[in-house]
Amino acid sequence: MHVGHLIIANHMAEFTDLDEIWFVVTPHNPHKEKKSLLKDYHRYEMVYRATQDMNTISPSKIEFDLPQPNYTSHTLIHLEEKYPDRKFALIMGEDNLRSFPKWKNHEAILDKNELYVYPRIKDDNTRPQPQLLDHKNVKTTEAPIMQISATYIRNCVKTGKRVTPLLPKAVWDYVDEMNFYR
Repeated sequence: MHVGHLIIANHMAEFTDLDEIWFVVTPHNPHKEKKSLLKDYHRYEMVYRATQDMNTISPSKIEFDLPQPNYTSHTLIHLEEKYPDRKFALIMGEDNLRSFPKWKNHEAILDKNELYVYPRIKDDNTRPQPQLLDHKNVKTTEAPIMQISATYIRNCVKTGKRVTPLLPKAVWDYVDEMNFYR
């Protein structure tokens, strides 16, 4: 959980019609190797610490009790069943929108949910397909472009570089206390 995540989440909460933002901590993203991730509760703790003073932004461990790997389509069905009076949307970067057609049940997700898409620095490899950008449930936003990645931060910590400006203080304190990424 770095400041880029918080800047984008805050922008979405303040400048779109979204009422609140939930950071869903995913135990097993099918597109990542589980062994490369910190334990679920550590990642949740960092999101909790980063968002504890924010009114409209909060962590969620809804996927902790769902079958793994976690697929967004399954999570959305679970959320709709658990909270039938709410409407759920996804927030993603343009780079993720490009790979969205590879997601499990992506068409069902897009038919039932809005996707709020924030910009990335564009090149031909990250530009989404035009039919996705033109879909009625895809909402592009003029959010700040953040070029901070968790991988970059982990590598910096590993090599002894100072990254405190890139993390909320409470998150850095936890990373330092737990001796993560060294």
